[in-house]
Amino acid sequence: MRMVCSSSSSSVLTITTMTTRTSLTITNPLLNSPLNSLPVHHHINHVKRKPLQSCKCFQRQSFKSNNSSQLLSMERKNLCQFSFQNENAVVVEEADNSNNEVEEVISQSTLIWRAIKLPIYSVALVPLTVGSAAAYLQAGLFSVRRYFVLLSSSVLIITWLNLSNDVYDFDTGADKNKKESVVNIVGSRTGTLIVAYTLLALGFMGLTWAYVEAGDIRSIYLLTCSIMLGYIYQCPPFRLSYRGLGEPLCFAAFGPFATTAFYLMHSSQSVIQRLPINGTILSASLLVGLTTTLILFCSHFHQVDEDKTVMKMSPLVRIGTKAGSHLVKVAILTLYTLLFTFGISKLLPLPCIVSCALTLPIAKLVVSYVEENYSDKSKIFMAKYFCVRLHAMFGAALSVGLVMAKSYMQRPILP
Repeated sequence: MRMVCSSSSSSVLTITTMTTRTSLTITNPLLNSPLNSLPVHHHINHVKRKPLQSCKCFQRQSFKSNNSSQLLSMERKNLCQFSFQNENAVVVEEADNSNNEVEEVISQSTLIWRAIKLPIYSVALVPLTVGSAAAYLQAGLFSVRRYFVLLSSSVLIITWLNLSNDVYDFDTGADKNKKESVVNIVGSRTGTLIVAYTLLALGFMGLTWAYVEAGDIRSIYLLTCSIMLGYIYQCPPFRLSYRGLGEPLCFAAFGPFATTAFYLMHSSQSVIQRLPINGTILSASLLVGLTTTLILFCSHFHQVDEDKTVMKMSPLVRIGTKAGSHLVKVAILTLYTLLFTFGISKLLPLPCIVSCALTLPIAKLVVSYVEENYSDKSKIFMAKYFCVRLHAMFGAALSVGLVMAKSYMQRPILP
């Protein structure tokens, strides 16, 4: 007895026996999908059975019985094991190739951009610019050469912070699945660490030069404290970020310490009276520290699961992403409440209040974006970049306000 399989365009299997001249129509449930439309027709004749050639899913079986009902029963059983691998394999292979091409595009462009973290370097620019503007408001002092030396040094130190953070997170496994990690891209932990500390040394040399020019030892003390906070934030044996203390350390390092230090870096040895640490610079530094901390806080939304795995108890791991989205709203409200409070108390001049108030739309965007996407990893990743925009725009507005206040005031603000 011979059975022949052939494919057609329908999704119904028809089996016909020559003896009874009857046909049985079987609808295969596996053929409901448009991708699985592989119909088969079987014609069974009373001749010696040969192996099936066109349908690889059928196994060889010998039928000694001439009973057609038994044959049909066995064929139904075999049909349930039909996998339709021929055309499906082509479709799956094409889909895999398409996914691989997309992954290559991501690895060549987006991952490198994320590894560089260029927008994050606003955390080096904003404290320096605000501190310089405050020094100009207070005493009319500003050195262009010193400003750019400090900017270059700050960029080098922030690069050390980012690279060493990638290295130590690689050691703990926190960055195991982080494709944009520099260590994962370069493939060398030791090389990345050497480059990081080389940049730190070069950056500190620039800060030392600026301190010698300014002649105010308070500035180098504050900057050293800021760098030490960055070290204990991420480096062993401290790694205080794993205990949920990263945000307070970030606030202190970039706010009161760094911003005030850059303000003092614009002192001049030719001026007998040193720049005073007054309410204006302290108020401005608190606002800068708050916007900087918001960037760090929002950068954890998309990696809560990875942080839990390595026991990195960030605030979002402790309170959850939903509560974290509400905390972002509270932080934004606190930022602008402090701004208007400082304005009413005359710690900050009126132009600062007006210019910073213009950043309210971007602040509203941060809040709405986080509230809508806090549970979507693919989208919430962008939240920190919205915070970077707010940080940069708010810092620029604050600096412009301080400079404008100097232009419209006859004397500097006294402590």
